[in-house]
Amino acid sequence: MNALRLVAILLVTALLSGCGYNQIQINDEKVTSAWAEVLNQYKRRADLVPNLVKVVQGYADHEKEVLTQVTEARARVAGIQVTPELVNDPAAMAKFQQAQAGLSGALSRLLVTVERYPDLKADQNFRDLQAQLEGTENRITVARNRFIQAVQTYNISVRTFPNNLTAMMFGYEKKASFTVENEAAISQPPAVDFGGGK
Repeated sequence: MNALRLVAILLVTALLSGCGYNQIQINDEKVTSAWAEVLNQYKRRADLVPNLVKVVQGYADHEKEVLTQVTEARARVAGIQVTPELVNDPAAMAKFQQAQAGLSGALSRLLVTVERYPDLKADQNFRDLQAQLEGTENRITVARNRFIQAVQTYNISVRTFPNNLTAMMFGYEKKASFTVENEAAISQPPAVDFGGGK
């Protein structure tokens, strides 16, 4: 009886391996791992924001609107419950991306505001924070690229034959990847005007 069970297990294992089950598992784990790194870098950025706001606040007390926007954007990011299941929920993923884009926009406005304060730009604390923030933005870009590649590999594995049959049998579906919010806007070439049209 045990020998029959062992043969059945070996047969099922061979069949699952042959129809891509193991590869789907590997690709799914790679997506999870890549997503964890994306979250890690976003967390690093969110942790830097309060220090950045504090330093800027010391120089630019009357720029409260911009500072408030940054603080509120960070709070929205922190308010999203991030779980590993987020990569399987396109609506939650879109909400997460929207919150992160809001924080990116608020930080951009903050850095433009900083241009008005030469003393702030010369402050060592600010320069250190700005360097860390720039480094974090680069790490976020790299992590997002790796996540996009992992999702692409996974999605190919669950959509191609015969793996798609295995994926359907075990409930593996296509995962959402990163997209840009304003695809139509960024596809337009930027308007350059040096004032010659006046």
